[in-house]
Amino acid sequence: MYFDTHAHYDDAAFDADRDELLAALPPAGVDYVIDPGCDVESSRRALELSEAHSHVYAAVGFHPEEIDKFTPAALDELRRLAQHPKCVAVGEIGLDYYWDDSHKKEQGELFDAQLRMALELNKPVIIHDREAHADCLTAVNKYPDLRGVFHCYSGSAEMAKQLLKQGWYLGFDGPVTYKNAKKALEVLEICPMERIFIETDSPYLSPVPNRGKRNDSRNLVHIAQKIAEIKGLTAEDVAQHTAQNAKRLFQIS
Repeated sequence: MYFDTHAHYDDAAFDADRDELLAALPPAGVDYVIDPGCDVESSRRALELSEAHSHVYAAVGFHPEEIDKFTPAALDELRRLAQHPKCVAVGEIGLDYYWDDSHKKEQGELFDAQLRMALELNKPVIIHDREAHADCLTAVNKYPDLRGVFHCYSGSAEMAKQLLKQGWYLGFDGPVTYKNAKKALEVLEICPMERIFIETDSPYLSPVPNRGKRNDSRNLVHIAQKIAEIKGLTAEDVAQHTAQNAKRLFQIS
């Protein structure tokens, strides 16, 4: 049983075969998927997919790369969408300084507002942190009662130790299978199995041996195999542990 905790099936890359692909996942061993929104419209689409497919759940949020689209009314709409019974988290939210670090203040304000919304709604958060490790850590540390996952974790082992001590989960994606994955593998070595999620970030970040192709949740097996090598387990063990972790955080029975 595989649980893909991060896959953007609302993305246009799946327009040609979205419903067929989602229907094919349970027979392929993928029993659960979370589709996180990146703005109001993609959050709505994620919820629509969750209504159409019993194994799909949604998160709603405003991604830092979409800061130019944000209005105060959007936060009100996200709060409304988050009341949906299949919305299990606030996300994908966070900070991204990789493409543009000229809007740090605006990103930080939007991030903080969504963190506070998650606390108000008693929802976990799905955090995007790209080249913004120190600021992300500072932001979440303001709210000790927060819970959630750092998606596609790319920080240091030292930062990971802090997050793990505070009860956070870490998500691992296709890059753990890449040749330059040294830092991610160091983090995996110190991360206990009860704090690991496996994700695809579909349609992006396809693992080896499918790197460069459109990603989907059936590729979770390759990520699980790499983690199994590090942990001395089988891929089936990794699938079971990580699915239990995700069901616990997102309160899916």
